[in-house]
Amino acid sequence: MKQLLFHDHPSYWFETVRSLSHIAYGGADFAEVLGTAERITGGDPDSWHDAWRETADRIAADARRAEAGDHLVSARDAWLRAWNYYRNAEFFLHGDPSDPRILDNYDRAVAAFHRYTDLAGPEVLRPVRIPFEGAELPGYFYPSPLPGRRPLLLMHSGYDGSAEEVHVQGALAAQERGYHVLTFDGPGQPGTRHHQGLHFRPDWETVVGAVIDWTAEHLPDADQDRIALLGISLGGELCVRAAAFEHRLAAVIAVDGVYDFGATLTAHFPESDPAALAALLRDPEAAAAIDAALEQAAAESDVANWGLSHGQYVMGGGSPRGFLLRALDYHLRDGIAESVTCPVLICEAENDLFFSGQPDEVFAHLTAEDRTLVRFTAAEGADAHCHAGAQRYALARIYDWLDDRMVPARADAVGAVA
Repeated sequence: MKQLLFHDHPSYWFETVRSLSHIAYGGADFAEVLGTAERITGGDPDSWHDAWRETADRIAADARRAEAGDHLVSARDAWLRAWNYYRNAEFFLHGDPSDPRILDNYDRAVAAFHRYTDLAGPEVLRPVRIPFEGAELPGYFYPSPLPGRRPLLLMHSGYDGSAEEVHVQGALAAQERGYHVLTFDGPGQPGTRHHQGLHFRPDWETVVGAVIDWTAEHLPDADQDRIALLGISLGGELCVRAAAFEHRLAAVIAVDGVYDFGATLTAHFPESDPAALAALLRDPEAAAAIDAALEQAAAESDVANWGLSHGQYVMGGGSPRGFLLRALDYHLRDGIAESVTCPVLICEAENDLFFSGQPDEVFAHLTAEDRTLVRFTAAEGADAHCHAGAQRYALARIYDWLDDRMVPARADAVGAVA
């Protein structure tokens, strides 16, 4: 996709496309996104925050006025867009975890989304909180519109997305196809990081196992023999990792595939062997040179700057070097990919800004009998990371694959939507 704005700042352009992508399921409006972006100075986090915060406050005010006038459909729609704009406002602020604007905008985003939830009604979705090792995983349950025991799709995001964002990235699309859907934030994701202080953990099967245990007790209409898991962005590594160890999953979908997260961050290091890289990052004699190189990389690239600062916020480590050391633990090496036995769909974006080549690596190591690699291209308009800007097209191909494995008789779901 041609970069129309922020020509020297690809991460700012991608985040703009990301919000445009949410138009497909009601999370944004075209002029609101472009009008906001035109007020932003590329590479300036404060400018980004101020412009999105101004738009979010304006749309939230519209929602309140609509509610006061008993125009509840208008209010519902405005609250959903306000959620997305508040979400965007804090995006580039995580370099300073003490910045009060982070929690202020996050809390406003969640409050706006919950108001949307209230107005949409429990037949569309309801908030849930899943106990996990003394903490809670916040999320949302979307009941199937069809009667009887229905397949269940678990969904989570990745490095920076939230359970609220998954609403417009596939939850509604799966629900209207007849699935029960449960979205959740795991450790390190916004719903657990912002207020509970949890960082990411590589053993994602522990998280998914706790979620499945909860569904068995609290979702009696969900068919426990037909549970699928979909992970977005870094979630494409986490979900496949979970499927390697959590054998209650009947299918897994990576949007998109990530084989070795640490390798994507350390591609320019002289060492490529994971053990040697870890030793290098721990070496006190190399620390000064590595720190200087990372500081220079952050100064030269807003992609690197955001990746390193956000990484410390969600994975810890205390420094860019410490974060990279932790990132090395997020991989599907050492026979992990080969241990997945359920059907697997790996998605790939032709011009992925972050994980180019990674889906092929995952697919090359899979040994499951039923494994599929779907390449989304520029000719289809679906070549951006996680197919931002092509949600309905991409989700149609993804869920057609899932239907073929989870819902052999699909006519009932089509009829329910019609």
